[in-house]
Amino acid sequence: MKALKTLVAVAAALLAGAAQADITIGISLPLTGPASGLGIPMANYIKLWPTEIAGEKLKVIVLDDATDPTKGVTNAKKFITEDKADIIMGSAATPVAIAMSGPIAESETPHFAFSPAVLPAGKDHWMFRLPQGNAVMAYAMIEHMKKLGVKTVGFLGYTDAYGESWLNDFKAQSQALGGPQIIAAERFARADTSVTAQALKLVSANPDAMLVVASGSGAAMPHKAIVERGFKGKIYQTHAAASRDLVRVGGKDVEGAYVTSGPAVIPEQLPANHPSRALAADFVAKYEKAYGPGSRNQFGGHAYDAIVVLEKVLPGALKKGKPGTKEFRAAIRDGVETMGRTVVSHGVLNYTKDNHWGFTTETGVILKVVNGDWKVE
Repeated sequence: MKALKTLVAVAAALLAGAAQADITIGISLPLTGPASGLGIPMANYIKLWPTEIAGEKLKVIVLDDATDPTKGVTNAKKFITEDKADIIMGSAATPVAIAMSGPIAESETPHFAFSPAVLPAGKDHWMFRLPQGNAVMAYAMIEHMKKLGVKTVGFLGYTDAYGESWLNDFKAQSQALGGPQIIAAERFARADTSVTAQALKLVSANPDAMLVVASGSGAAMPHKAIVERGFKGKIYQTHAAASRDLVRVGGKDVEGAYVTSGPAVIPEQLPANHPSRALAADFVAKYEKAYGPGSRNQFGGHAYDAIVVLEKVLPGALKKGKPGTKEFRAAIRDGVETMGRTVVSHGVLNYTKDNHWGFTTETGVILKVVNGDWKVE
């Protein structure tokens, strides 16, 4: 009997020390719809994620939000109520990420947005952005414009939150930096197939440069429209267009275009002492081994960076709570907020209590399309 009790005690001890419940991560991405050019590369890299962190298995659930805010909210609610997710990520489409943020915050679940989603002050307690904020990327763009003598800019961007936040951040940064003025602004919907009327108005305004605010392959259409209307000045694109889709769809019309980007896509062109060079090279090697030469892109890099953050934060969070509990979710959130300077493939993150954007103004690089490839300016 004594031996049996001893055996039971040993078994109980072993069970107590065994792996806890899986760490559940719910991810909503635009795998279809206008922003699929962003979501698909992220999903591609997520397939390369490790199967466990800190000895705990990762249960990763990826759902398509079809670039639809309503669908994104449905996905978020499923992650919360059915899957009991410890972490929710997404969407790559800014309007969807914003819509998702409400129910995620109410559930007190850490939210890693895969887009530069702007929320009202005080509403991002549970949200951390993995892509660079628009203000950070506008900083790099404006400094480049100043070097080239650009004084006036025409704006052609989405009607949604991504377009409007870029317009507002560009104006604010340009005023602070003594940069160019926007003299004409036109907008279009993500699903639009033509912007001829808007392009004609902007070209007639005769700015020194154009700023196109669109994403993925959808960024090529407005760019081509401006060129076809006879514009001969410089054309800039945002980091949502930093993909091969822009070059593939835009062809010769996007030659010479300037695109602001994170450093993840061009590790070979980074200085030897650049903090992100090694991680960017690691990302590119892994992505292109799986998906072929030249497949690297801005968006897959954000999915790579998500794991860098989790590998730093989850070991500490596991000491404060078990997966599936409120304590564990809170520990993850607190851990990200206090993780300190963290090098990722896209730059250096340093989240704080008052800054859930993370990246600094040194993050952005300007790429130029030269002979169908990227060249760092």
